[in-house]
Amino acid sequence: MGVYLIDVGGEEWLSEDAGEGGKGAIAKGLDAELARRGLPPYGSVPERDFGSAFEEKLSPSMRGFDALCRARLTPAERELIGGWSVLVPVSLDEQIRLPIGSAYTDETVIAGAPQVLALAERLAAALELPAEIPESAGNLALTFWFLEGEAEELAAARPGRWSEDLDTTFYVALYLRAAQHSMRLGCPITFS
Repeated sequence: MGVYLIDVGGEEWLSEDAGEGGKGAIAKGLDAELARRGLPPYGSVPERDFGSAFEEKLSPSMRGFDALCRARLTPAERELIGGWSVLVPVSLDEQIRLPIGSAYTDETVIAGAPQVLALAERLAAALELPAEIPESAGNLALTFWFLEGEAEELAAARPGRWSEDLDTTFYVALYLRAAQHSMRLGCPITFS
């Protein structure tokens, strides 16, 4: 059990069956809000490719990540990078709030992946993330890399700012890779 960050395929995104993980109400609410803002609907969501799916478990402590965000980002930027429940590959000047319950909140907060990516890239640059951190090698790639010793091995061989707090580095990499994945594949990312 636990909290996971996962990508969502087209069928699930458009499904009205919330009991089966359907996000149809969120999809309709997003499109209505985009239309209100004079933007095109978020249309074609690809089917989930389980071979390249994004799924990561949020298990390390977030204290260090929170401290990094407080030191490097404005309050509005902190809310943007960490306050969403759905990430979409659409550029949004501000988050969209829908009165629809999501996995862990009473409302759904939708953020644009381009904006989250820009913030995650700033944090990644501040920590000097190494290139060896997995990009998208399948489900739980980041989780396993950080929790099964590979991160510690690299930190011992090549220490740096990134290796001072591996829990913090995990979350920077998580938000970076989630935004990259959303934009690369054109899919939403959500908590499960």
